[in-house]
Amino acid sequence: MLFNDLFRDRWQTILVRGDDEPEYIPARDATDVHRVIFAHGYFASALHEVSHWCIAGEKRRQLRDYGYWYCPDGRSDREQADFEKVEVKPQALEWLFSAAAGSPFHISVDNLSGSGASDEAGFRANVAGQARDFLHHGMPQRAHLFLDTLLAFYDRHPVFGPDLFRA
Repeated sequence: MLFNDLFRDRWQTILVRGDDEPEYIPARDATDVHRVIFAHGYFASALHEVSHWCIAGEKRRQLRDYGYWYCPDGRSDREQADFEKVEVKPQALEWLFSAAAGSPFHISVDNLSGSGASDEAGFRANVAGQARDFLHHGMPQRAHLFLDTLLAFYDRHPVFGPDLFRA
């Protein structure tokens, strides 16, 4: 509801509960809407997919799944390291959105049938550092709008203290 009220008219984008894997589907034409689809009704999945949408630029938002190739679970060490590099910013936003909504946040290395994280402690530190950077130096416009909306809706303005990013 919050996402759709905020972004439907200005960015022709809605957030939709999906039954399976998350996905982004761009509008087919000027009368259609872009759809951010989150998995199985999970709140954390919704926040994560919104995070990707908030980071994607105009050209990427015209491409299915923002034009990214996704390497599924079971990644090699090299593939996992590459995955972790591109997941820092979306997971940092997800962490902020989760805190704003009063919901727990869990780092996701998303490689359960592979060898796990390439460097889980380092990945967590990078995500936390990026979240702090977003708070201190700014974040993408749509992320800022969504964060403010979550903070207002959940009445959680003083949530970003120094203890937020402890491992």
